[in-house]
Order: sequence, then C-alpha cells, then structure tokens
Amino acid sequence: MSKMETKTYAGISEEFAKLVHAKIVLIPVPYDGTSTWQKGADKGPNAFLNASENMELYDIETDSEVYRQGIYLTEPITVNATPEAMADAVHQETKSYIKKNKFVTVFGGEHSISIGTIRAFNEMFPNLTVLHIDAHADLRKSYDGSTCNHACAVYEASQHTNLIQVGIRSMDIKEKSVMNLDKTYFAYEMAIDDSWMDSAIDQMTDNVFITFDLDAFDPSILPSTGTPEPGGLFWYETLDFLKQVFNEKNVVGFDIVELCPNEVDKSSDFLAAKLYYKMLSYKFQHETIEDDYDNAYDEKPLNNISKFKEENDY
Repeated sequence: MSKMETKTYAGISEEFAKLVHAKIVLIPVPYDGTSTWQKGADKGPNAFLNASENMELYDIETDSEVYRQGIYLTEPITVNATPEAMADAVHQETKSYIKKNKFVTVFGGEHSISIGTIRAFNEMFPNLTVLHIDAHADLRKSYDGSTCNHACAVYEASQHTNLIQVGIRSMDIKEKSVMNLDKTYFAYEMAIDDSWMDSAIDQMTDNVFITFDLDAFDPSILPSTGTPEPGGLFWYETLDFLKQVFNEKNVVGFDIVELCPNEVDKSSDFLAAKLYYKMLSYKFQHETIEDDYDNAYDEKPLNNISKFKEENDY
C-alpha cells in the first residue's frame, strides 16, 4: 500500500490540511510484518481514515472543533524490507516533524511501529514517560529473531524511559523480570480498584508520550484487533483517564496501533477514529486557533538517554 485512499484527514478542507498552517501531523504506518496471529493491521490506517471521513467534527464534551487547529496527513511510511528498517524509517520521519514544531501523531499498523516513535520522542523530550495502554506486556527483548517485533514494542522504553503500563492482562512469565510491577496496572486489579488512575498519573514525569494498542479495549466494544483479550477497558473509563493525563501532564505526542479491520463490522474503525479525535480534542481544548503551538522539544545527545525509576525524580 503506497497511497492512502483519503487526500486529507477526515476530508477537511485544504485550509486546515496544509503543513505550513497545521499544528498537528498524522503519520500513517500500514505495517504488519511481525504480527503472529490475525493479519490485517496494515489495513488499519485506511480503515481509520475512511471512518474519520464519516465522523462529526464537533466534539460535544470539549465544545471544540480541533481539526481547525490544522491536521496535516503525511504520505504513509511503507518501508517494510525488515522490521528494523521500518522502525528506523518511523523514527526518522517522526523526529523530522517534531523538529518542525508539530504535535506528532502516528497511526499503525501493528505495535512494532512504536519502537520507532518512542525512540524519536525520547531523543527530543527530556525525562520522558511512556504511557503504554495495552492488553499485552510487549516486554520481550527479542522475538522470532528480531528486537523490532510487536512483542518487543516497549522493551526499549522499559530500559530508557519511565514506562507505565495500563490494562495488562496477557504476558509471558519471562517478561516479569523486565516489568516494573509498581508501575504496571493489571486489568484484574483495575476492575476492582479505581484508584489506579490517580496512582498512574502520580508516577508520570511532566512529558508523556502515549502508545495506545487498541486491544486494550474490551473486545465487546472493539473486536477488530489482531489479538483480542477479554476483560479490557471500556469507553468512558478510558476517556476519563486520558482526559486527566492530558489535563495534568504535557502530552508530547501519541500513537494508536493494532486496528485489524473487519469488512463486515465497521464499529471498531469508528471507535478508533473517535479515540484519535478525542485525544486531539483533549490536547488542544484550551488553545485557540490563533495561539501559536510550541512543542518545546529539547533534543538530547544520543548517549544521554536515562531511565527514571526513583520517586524523587518527579
């Protein structure tokens, strides 16, 4: 797939879709090279964009039309010779738009694309928290002969950022040796104790990057994903959590991954479209269209990547 079927995000007019005026950049990555069960995540970006074209662009909750801040849809990243080449391409493209002072968002594709996005944001923003919302731990150092497999999506983040994991309900026992249990919120615990939201936010640094795997949602509301797991998040609790994160922290960007569209049932595509738009609405709800956007990036030397574990670091 070399072209997206839509020319602008959500069919918005060129006035709001040009890079020079846009505060927001959307990078599609239709990649499905390492998924190990249901294939089809490479079709996720097109399904998401098609659903977005059929979505009302006024958000009732925030009383805003965030598309008017400007959303530039890039050409898709189609490098797929190896998982490593894909991750490098995502890394470089993401970083280039951060340097253009944009709020950069990425839509996959399977979760291995996040290896590239996290590298870029960690190089550009100090003391980065990666908020990983997912059914799966994704903490393997390597899988199927690659360190850029979807099962390894946040291993690097666990070593080089302040990683906080939310919604986890499927993992290999070996991943426990890498996981920070104090910063992991398991779905079975979240179901009976709603203090997890405040606890997770309290452990975040100021700069937060969100990587959102759609299989974090319960399959009753989002069945179209590569590896659905029972016992997931629901719509309004997820929005409540995200709204608090956006209000209390500086969310520097986000990606959404693992939409595996179903030709018969489009509801998952639409949920993904609404989630993306909601996250943008929360980010920009207090900014007027006339306000200049400053992502305040601060590029770090490549050898100055640190891990934030101590409570007094926040």
